[in-house]
Amino acid sequence: MKRANIVGSGPNGLSAAIALARAGVRVTVFERADTPGGGVRTEEATLPGFRHDIGSAVYPMAVASPFFRSLDLEQHGLEWVQPEIPLAHPLADGSAVALMRTIEETASLLGADGHAYQKLMAPLRDGWADLVHDVLGPIVHFPRHPLALGSFGLHALQPAQTFLKEHFRTPQAQTLFAGAAAHAVVPLDFAATTGVALVLAVTAHVDGWPICRGGAQSLTTTLVKILQGLGGKLELCKAIRSLGDLPEADTTLLDVTPKQFLQIAGTAVPVERQRPYEKFQYGPGIFKLDWALSEPIPWTNELCCRAGTVHLGGSLEEIVRSEADAYYGHSNGRPFVLLSQPSIFDSTRAPAGKHTAWAYCHVPNGSREDRTTTIEDQIERFAPGFRETVLGRSARNAEAMQAWNPNLIGGDVSGGAMTLNQLIRRPKLPPYSTPVPGVFLCSSSTPPAGGVHGMCGALAAARAAVYMGIRLPPLR
Repeated sequence: MKRANIVGSGPNGLSAAIALARAGVRVTVFERADTPGGGVRTEEATLPGFRHDIGSAVYPMAVASPFFRSLDLEQHGLEWVQPEIPLAHPLADGSAVALMRTIEETASLLGADGHAYQKLMAPLRDGWADLVHDVLGPIVHFPRHPLALGSFGLHALQPAQTFLKEHFRTPQAQTLFAGAAAHAVVPLDFAATTGVALVLAVTAHVDGWPICRGGAQSLTTTLVKILQGLGGKLELCKAIRSLGDLPEADTTLLDVTPKQFLQIAGTAVPVERQRPYEKFQYGPGIFKLDWALSEPIPWTNELCCRAGTVHLGGSLEEIVRSEADAYYGHSNGRPFVLLSQPSIFDSTRAPAGKHTAWAYCHVPNGSREDRTTTIEDQIERFAPGFRETVLGRSARNAEAMQAWNPNLIGGDVSGGAMTLNQLIRRPKLPPYSTPVPGVFLCSSSTPPAGGVHGMCGALAAARAAVYMGIRLPPLR
């Protein structure tokens, strides 16, 4: 029987382990923390009984993922909770726009741009079942549906700042689209930022932006249950500092970033092969706040009261400035804020009658600055009286986020800067393999990059399987 070591129990490490275990490989996962999950964990970070997702929390890419779909997560106990509205975005004039479950509902909120939005999104929605395999596949591969991917790519590769000004005229559509594009965590005049916005929008219309009942830890618990059901093992409190710390195996997959790979691999990587890993660029970090609340956030606009996720950036210009400042190392007094209010839709997150919420903004990589006041000021703009509902808060700057999860280098939650060049070369071609024979990277620093979808792990596992002389069944 073949054996595999997996270092890291984040969603990609667990996905790689499950993919190999399903093929009969004897798998052991090693995790430094006392709780599995990496960035997919839930903690009582503020007050007893208030459960907070410190890392990831909203999962449009998880429900879209071909690998996660192949696992039948719901049959193993995971329950997805769908907010009534995936995303709301209040505007400076007191109005709001929203990404609704249907294209038609969304278009009805966009005024003169409604028709343009329907024309743009309808083909993506209708062809998403085929397109998702290519969008979440390796960057360099022969596409399953070349024409569909080519059509998507014509839009996706454009800078969002250019694309939205060419396709939309109203501030409602431009601001909504800019907020979605800001999930790229790079300036909106960078190539391929349009693709991020398009993918997030189409997933809202196809599968929604769900959360996990009970918190993000429920997703990790489900993945661990599946792995153990296949005979895989999980060892907690087991820090791997070098390849020599691992038992003998036919292959090793590392759910770590390039910086950590070099530390673990050490002299096993020839000096002349280290440069791509040393040059790997990390993106902006985040400043994260979690709140225990006495009541729901008192939004001025009712669309925000019904949304699982709320974007806070009053205009296109405000969002553009905020994302550029974070990338180029500047502080911003009115940052673009991403907020989630899970307890409105999942009562398990807080004691009866109470609520939880979290928010973060992008900051320069490694920033130690406290952005509590600026984030809460942004919320107060659109929900006056918010601070009066706060019973407790937990704040973590970019440095603290890395201390919580070492994969978040400088607070970067994407596994590396999502520039076009680096999306293609994350961190080198060919992806997944390393200069150390039998050792592979399976983290979000590999294609298809950040997001909780498990595809980085599944695709790396397929490459490792070939190395061992076996093949994994294709994802359908």
